[in-house]
Amino acid sequence: MELKEQIDLNNLPQHIAIIMDGNGRWAKQKGKARVFGHKNGVQSVREVTEAGAELGIKYMTLYAFSTENWNRPKYEVTALMTLLVSTIRKEIATLNKNSIRLKTIGNTEMLPKAAQKELAEAIESTKNNDRMTLILALSYSSKSEIVSAAKKLAQKVKDGQINIEDINEESISNSLHTKDFPDPELMIRTSGETRISNFLLWQLAYAELFFTPVFWPDFRKDHLYEAILNFQNRERRFGLTSEQIDKTGN
Repeated sequence: MELKEQIDLNNLPQHIAIIMDGNGRWAKQKGKARVFGHKNGVQSVREVTEAGAELGIKYMTLYAFSTENWNRPKYEVTALMTLLVSTIRKEIATLNKNSIRLKTIGNTEMLPKAAQKELAEAIESTKNNDRMTLILALSYSSKSEIVSAAKKLAQKVKDGQINIEDINEESISNSLHTKDFPDPELMIRTSGETRISNFLLWQLAYAELFFTPVFWPDFRKDHLYEAILNFQNRERRFGLTSEQIDKTGN
C-alpha cells in the first residue's frame, strides 16, 4: 500500500510548519554553488504545497528566510531575493489553480522593494482562495516576534487600555504575527539538523516534531506523507496521562 493511502484523512494536522533546510549542503555535494540548491528547492515547495492541499491540510508555514540569514554572504542574499521575486511571480497561477491563499509573517519591510511588490500582488490575487493557506516566514525571528508582542501589551497597559492582569496566553497569542492562524500541530525539519532555530517558539509549544535526514531539494510528497503518518502514530497528551486520555476519549 502506498504511503498516501495509509493516511487517516480524519486525523490530519490542521497546520504543518516546515524548516526547509539543507539547500546549501545538497548543492555542495554536487559540486555546485549554494544558490543552485536554493533554486532546486523551489520544486520541493511546489510539490509539498500541492500535496498538503490535496490531502486537506488547511495551513502550511514554510521557514523561507530568517532574520539571521541577512548575515549570509551578500551574493547569496541577493540571489535568494531575486529567486524569491521570480518564484512568486511564476507561482501565482498555480496557487490560484489549487485555491491556495498566500500570507506572510516576519519583518517583510526589510525585503527589497521588488520582493515586497510581488508579495503584495500575490497576497491580493490569492486572498479569496480557501482550500489551504500557505504562510511564508520571511525575515522572521520568533524571539523578535515575542518581544514585539510584549511591547504591544506593555503599551496597552501604559495607555490604560488593559490591566496587567489581562495579560495571559490568549492575549500574547493575539499579539503575535500568527494571530490569524492556529498553532502548528506538526513541525518538520529537513537535512538531519535537530534544532528549532528561532522558528515559532511560542506556537510550537505542543507541536509534534519530525526530523528527517533528507535535504530539502530532495524532499517530495512521500516524505511529507511519512511525516504525517509518524504524527498519526503518536499519542498527543497535552500534559495528561495516557489513562486520562483514554477516559476522555481524546
